Amino acid sequence: MQFVKLQLGCLLIIAYVEISYIRETLRGQIPCNRYFDLLMILAPWAVFFDGLTAWTVNHMDLVPAFVNRGAHLLFFLSMDLFILSTTAYFYDQLLGFRKKKIGNLFLILPGLLSLLMIIGGFGKLTFIQGENTWYSMGFPVYVCYATVVLYYGSILCIVLAQRHFLPKEKKMEILSIILLVGVILGVQMYFPEVLLTALLPTLLLLGIYVDFENPSIQKLNIQHNEMLDGFAVMVESRDSNTGGHIRRTRAYVKLMLKRMRQDKRYQAILNRDYMDNVSNAAPLHDIGKISTPDSILQKPGKLTDEEFEIMKQHAAAGGDIILHSFRDLSNAEFRQIAYEVARYHHEKFNGRGYPEGLKGEEIPLHSRVMAIADVFDAVSQKRCYRDAMPVEECFSIIEKGIGTDFDPNIARIFLDSADEVVALMKAERNDEA
Repeated sequence: MQFVKLQLGCLLIIAYVEISYIRETLRGQIPCNRYFDLLMILAPWAVFFDGLTAWTVNHMDLVPAFVNRGAHLLFFLSMDLFILSTTAYFYDQLLGFRKKKIGNLFLILPGLLSLLMIIGGFGKLTFIQGENTWYSMGFPVYVCYATVVLYYGSILCIVLAQRHFLPKEKKMEILSIILLVGVILGVQMYFPEVLLTALLPTLLLLGIYVDFENPSIQKLNIQHNEMLDGFAVMVESRDSNTGGHIRRTRAYVKLMLKRMRQDKRYQAILNRDYMDNVSNAAPLHDIGKISTPDSILQKPGKLTDEEFEIMKQHAAAGGDIILHSFRDLSNAEFRQIAYEVARYHHEKFNGRGYPEGLKGEEIPLHSRVMAIADVFDAVSQKRCYRDAMPVEECFSIIEKGIGTDFDPNIARIFLDSADEVVALMKAERNDEA
């Protein structure tokens, strides 16, 4: 027992995390994360084989050599797979995986190579007697060390490269986890006899659970987003709508962001957090209409100049509502994006929009995206003062507005996605039916 006390304690911690997580996901209250699910499978096995090797290497007089070596091989392989899986988890948290993205091979090829090197060089594993315990050294150990440095070092590089576009909390959480890994690795390398390896999967799993996968926090986030959507639908219902405008514009925004990620001009800013924040902020773009009189909002005919000036005030009013209503929101990045989406989605690329007459890239990127989605949906749906326009004419309006009303690059991305836009429109109609 003296050689496996640490591993037994680590297994108890892992069991607590997994039981808590599984209990909540089985209730259907939070979505599962496939990468975290994989970590929960690999972590206990890595710790188990770490404990098994700690026992077999110190009882080589009782354990057959092939059993001791087999246990070590399984330990190195499970630990290597755990390192690869945690890297995939952090990569997804920071950037999100992209289909047909050649850069994703970085996560696979070095990992496969390290697994092959461990198996191929396993004959070079040696066992050394320390002052208090036996421990293993040799080529497979060095491969595992190199894998840790390569993969977690790459995550550190991504955080540093994306530091201007990541939420402060996420940066600090991931950097603290990387620092913890570095401390464990450094101590294990300089004092190999202490056998702290079991702490790596245990503390990483615990850190990810507390910082990212905590069911309580996830439920609060889900409830927060549902509350915002409900608030937006309530505002929209005053304009004789039932939430369709919100759902469609959000779908168009998500489609454009997805396509923009394939453009090098936007890849630096379009990380997972930014895309989630913009998607969740999109339903709030017209929240300022809550202050617009019904006589103007529901007028069946054309607005007078005076009435239009009152209608235009909803953009600035929406920004003010978000600033005051969400001033205590912990996600400062979302609050700022929601504010800018509401305030600036009627700005025009040539500077002739409102409320401030911003032009070009003075208009926040997410506001430029929202402007296209909002205008397209406005002209493609029936309103109290006119019928819906034919879809071809709706796309023509976006095309004619390139460089004047809309950002040329984003507008072309939207037009190139016309088939998907039409599919989203049809899906929404089917849902409403």
